[in-house]
Amino acid sequence: MGENLNLSVIPHSKLYKLQWLTGELTINQQVKVKLSVSIYKYKILCDVGPMGTCHVLLRRPWQFAKNSMHNGRTNENTFTHEKNKYLFYPLTSSQVLDDQIRLKLKVKTEKSLALIEQKVVSKES
Repeated sequence: MGENLNLSVIPHSKLYKLQWLTGELTINQQVKVKLSVSIYKYKILCDVGPMGTCHVLLRRPWQFAKNSMHNGRTNENTFTHEKNKYLFYPLTSSQVLDDQIRLKLKVKTEKSLALIEQKVVSKES
């Protein structure tokens, strides 16, 4: 996700190991993620590790500082920032499908452009 979003990776100040993911994994990098929804804007320092899905996992200190709540039945998330309450709704099935189609098209286009660029470079050599 970090590469796709062109996030600047910085070295982690305290290396640590995760064993519950894929064997043992050393976390040695971080990125600052800008989170904005409507008028809410915030920067979060995130640890970097490989993931098979695209989620931002928020640590407990952020959850408590922002009085966040997750409703497991509706999959809605609420939190408070500067005395304002925000509510995140989950994407609908059609929104997820549209997003996946858009992502596949983007990847296909990027691969095509990379292939064209590779051919141009090889012809110039």
